[in-house]
Amino acid sequence: MITRRDGFSGERSVVLPPMVVDMEREDALTSSLFVTDIGYYPHAAHHCRERREGLSEHVLIYCVEGCGWYRLSNNVMEVRAGEFFILPAGRPHAYGSAEGEAWTIYWVHFGGTHSHIYVDGAQEPQRINTAINSRIIDRNNIFEEILTTLSHGCGLEHLRYASALLHHYLASMRYLDMFRAATQKDSASAQGQYIDPVGAAIHYMQEHVEQRITLNDVLHYVGYSSSRFSKLFRQRTGCSPLAYFNLLKVQAARRWLDETDLCLNQICHKVGIEDPYYFSRLFSKTMGLSPQAYRKRQRG
Repeated sequence: MITRRDGFSGERSVVLPPMVVDMEREDALTSSLFVTDIGYYPHAAHHCRERREGLSEHVLIYCVEGCGWYRLSNNVMEVRAGEFFILPAGRPHAYGSAEGEAWTIYWVHFGGTHSHIYVDGAQEPQRINTAINSRIIDRNNIFEEILTTLSHGCGLEHLRYASALLHHYLASMRYLDMFRAATQKDSASAQGQYIDPVGAAIHYMQEHVEQRITLNDVLHYVGYSSSRFSKLFRQRTGCSPLAYFNLLKVQAARRWLDETDLCLNQICHKVGIEDPYYFSRLFSKTMGLSPQAYRKRQRG
């Protein structure tokens, strides 16, 4: 396993050596679908790749914040937050963040005898909208599990587990309706959730806890005016929408501190905060102790 750094604050990536990729190709289970490279680039500005000969594997890029572009077969397409695309193996291509912009992307290079099934029809930007059953965080957690598994080792069991997770991750995007319906409540309950503006707003915040959103983003989603919604939200939760969103970020950070060995800078980006000092102040104000002290206490 090789960890590669391209210079983006908070980035994480794993590149499997050719010997390990050969092992994946030869194994009866992983040969169907396997990872060769995987990474997460938060707020990556001036990011650009051009491969005039293409690659031997497919490339998936999922943009969750900011915007970018890619070129395939002389067609240049724009990519916005909430969209993904897959570049087929063997095709010249280029991609990058938009001029003057930074994008946050999850990316995977993958191959296998059945990998083309996930690639077909995804050369144009595919939209993943936020909805009451969108499960965006669930999908991101699957990605994190792949990345963590391969970071811990590249033995055959690691590779097989990562392969199984990759099936789930790609299926969550290519078979979006089924992924969402798998945990959907009955229609009456779902309908009730849709017309509850506070519940819908909280769900929207949870789905975007890794990003930077504004009150206007939330208001647009629920279709309410600022004064009316803020009053209703405070009545239900006891705090303002911004304070609640920050609380969700701290709760997410606690999970990263509890369950991973990610450094503080990486955790900041995973909760949509670029400034580690601001993050430490927010965490300390909410929890009564610093992130470092919290992790030390939890681990005894």
